[in-house]
Amino acid sequence: MRRRACLRGLAALAGGAGLAAAAPGPLRAQAPAQVPEPGSAPSSTGAAAASPDQPPPEPREFRGAWVASVAHIDWPSRPGLTPEAQRAEALAIVERARTLGLNALILQVRPAGDALYPSALEPWSEYLTGQQGRAPDPPWDPLAFWIAEAHRRGLELHAWFNPYRARHASARTPLAAPHFALRAPGAVRRYGEQLWMDPGEPAAQAHTLAVIADVLRRYAVDGVHVDDYFYPYPVMSGGSEQPFPDEASYARYAAAGGLLGREDWRRANVDALVQGLHRTVRALRPLARLGISPFGLGRPDRRPPGIAGFSQYDKLYADVERWFDEGWLDYLAPQLYWPIGRAGQDFALLLDGWIAGNRRQRHLWPGLFTSSVRASAAEPAGARAWPARELLDQIALLRTRPAASGHIHFSMAALMQDRDRIATLLQFGPYAQAALPPATPWLGEAAPPAPRLALQGARVRVRAADAAPARWAVWRRVAGAWQFAVAAPEEALQDAAGADLVAVAAVSGTGLASERRMIRVAP
Repeated sequence: MRRRACLRGLAALAGGAGLAAAAPGPLRAQAPAQVPEPGSAPSSTGAAAASPDQPPPEPREFRGAWVASVAHIDWPSRPGLTPEAQRAEALAIVERARTLGLNALILQVRPAGDALYPSALEPWSEYLTGQQGRAPDPPWDPLAFWIAEAHRRGLELHAWFNPYRARHASARTPLAAPHFALRAPGAVRRYGEQLWMDPGEPAAQAHTLAVIADVLRRYAVDGVHVDDYFYPYPVMSGGSEQPFPDEASYARYAAAGGLLGREDWRRANVDALVQGLHRTVRALRPLARLGISPFGLGRPDRRPPGIAGFSQYDKLYADVERWFDEGWLDYLAPQLYWPIGRAGQDFALLLDGWIAGNRRQRHLWPGLFTSSVRASAAEPAGARAWPARELLDQIALLRTRPAASGHIHFSMAALMQDRDRIATLLQFGPYAQAALPPATPWLGEAAPPAPRLALQGARVRVRAADAAPARWAVWRRVAGAWQFAVAAPEEALQDAAGADLVAVAAVSGTGLASERRMIRVAP
């Protein structure tokens, strides 16, 4: 995705003020962020104090992580792995996400006009099989596997698509049929070391929408997710930006009577894609959420005072604020990849700026630069080597802003490696209490019916009153204190050992909870 491979050249793009520019702002010399004890959720989760006989509301917080396939950032870890080894790696990631306390994974399934699932529209990705167009041997469907294993653990699985990249600089094998660059070479441009589908070519936009529609028809994804690559980041040569080579498509637009200047035309092209994505998701999987993760700095005329740096509005032609205003998405995940207190890109100022722009009250789940956490406490802190405490402080700050109801880590690699004990600190700190993703009521889903409960020895059997929910919200009262857990729908038997009361609600795919049912386990 981002993370500019992932950060090369960003100092120049930001005019000396971006991710890699200058030294980091001062990190506060203070104790690690305070985290809630289990059963006392932060304000952002919406939990309240429990009464003796009634548990509090279910804690709510989106806790996600990106799983990047491009350049083997996260999965698969390297080329040439057998399907069995790839499945083992996938299971390790999903299980770590569950035990850590995450509730969603965002899996990159289309890194560059290719596919990590069987597709008639695009070739198999070389990042999966080692050669573009080569099918897995023996055959298997990675996306179906990831969805099943995530859902089995009560996790959401969002499918992440790069909308226009046609070939990444890390690619090593030739393009293979039916890659779009071979079928429609006139709609693809070489720009720097990569190939890009031209957003000004109607065929390119139609193809991207067709690919996403195909996944929505065939897979039970919880969300569709696109990253920050619309028009590409500028390529620098000799100290100056090289223009994106879309002269032919713009000339054709102007010859047909188009009146927009080139920059406004480019923004209109990206707006049309986002509108098309919104319509496609709503038409084919109405309860799936559409998420977009743009660069973290907004358009210059709507930034908070004190924020400076790269303008995606002027360089990527992404009018993110308009999409937010129009409600063309369900969640926005701006990449806030700077530390608290950083001059020009202070995390807190950026967060408050995006909150202020959320006029339609869509979900705001910022991206956190977890991959910048240093390898261990022995490594000196620096611009790209943060202490784990920085991430804990950012999460603590987010929880003081109820309008930002979650966050997403880039990426799982840092959590799998437990850099500077970040995974351990999260698991036993901010994530010690489980949380449900926030509900998305504007999709119009009805809350599920309450479940039926029955004692079965020292366990409680939970049955759905109707179709199986996406997950169960389970409260247990132990020694007078309520403890919360999230269970997968297959977990029909809930352990009640040590509890005297158990309460369960069914939770829909959009996060709506049923009425609770309660059962007394012991006097």
